[in-house]
Amino acid sequence: MVFCVICINFATDMEIVSLPMWAWILFYVLVFIMLFIDLKSFGKKGQHEVSVSEALKMTVVWIAVSLIFCGGIYLFYPGDAHEKAMEFLAGYLIEKSLSMDNLFVFLMLFSFFGVERKYQHEVLFWGIFGALVLRSIFIFAGTAMISRFEWILGLFGLFLIYTGIKMFSHNDEEQVDPSKNIFVKLFKKFFPVTDQMHGDRFFIIEQGRRLATPLFITLLVIETTDVAFAVDSIPAVFSVSRDPFIVLTSNIFAILGLRALYFALAAVAKYFTYLKYGLGIILSFVGVKMLLEVGWDIEVPTPLSLAIIFGVLVLSMGLSVIISRTKT
Repeated sequence: MVFCVICINFATDMEIVSLPMWAWILFYVLVFIMLFIDLKSFGKKGQHEVSVSEALKMTVVWIAVSLIFCGGIYLFYPGDAHEKAMEFLAGYLIEKSLSMDNLFVFLMLFSFFGVERKYQHEVLFWGIFGALVLRSIFIFAGTAMISRFEWILGLFGLFLIYTGIKMFSHNDEEQVDPSKNIFVKLFKKFFPVTDQMHGDRFFIIEQGRRLATPLFITLLVIETTDVAFAVDSIPAVFSVSRDPFIVLTSNIFAILGLRALYFALAAVAKYFTYLKYGLGIILSFVGVKMLLEVGWDIEVPTPLSLAIIFGVLVLSMGLSVIISRTKT
């Protein structure tokens, strides 16, 4: 909570927030309450394997909570509340769709480290908690940069177009190799690590020495991998809104339900092999949208952006399911 207040104070000093501090603090309090509920909803620590039916129910709940929050923006947000609600939906949809692709990477990471399914939810919980902190920093910093140097949006746009095009040549068979993660290498230089799993424990004590377990290394890789994901997703959300509250809340609500979404998608991952092409189109679209706004002062209406993003996402997922079934 102290971190949240520091970030908001910084943003206030930079004059990049319009809402009073109590609104931001209330939002973060609600987020921590929801995180606690989410942790308890999946059963006792380390003793419960999340089923697909549970994950689907929780996914529906998180989407419903996000839509209720969007309704609150529509009813109570100062200024153009209707436009802000549409921006929230567009940002939420962008972040949620990109997160779906990221979850497949997490699936490979858990397979690489041999993390049992009943311990995966613990890693994902702390991974999401860390992501909330890191993304808050990135969003406040990004908003401050854009308020000072608007031309940065052009660089964001070019980067998103490059990333979108690159997704078409991405090899799904490429294996995840956490041993190449620079943060893992640095951590192992200064902290001893055991090769054996010890249930849901991140650290153990052996012969008077404190050792990190492979479960903690998995968490470290997921946290640092999310930083790389944020480089794509946060600039993409800036393409539909410059309001830091909308950018932040749409990002956070999208990642709050990632734990449930992961266990729902893990069972049907094979049916979404063509999702990456849809995400590539979405990233390229929002990149072009940014360039049009910065370079030519041409603004794509938010409802149109929302419709295009939703349409591409549904089409790519639908084609993935249809083609996958015809091959079986």
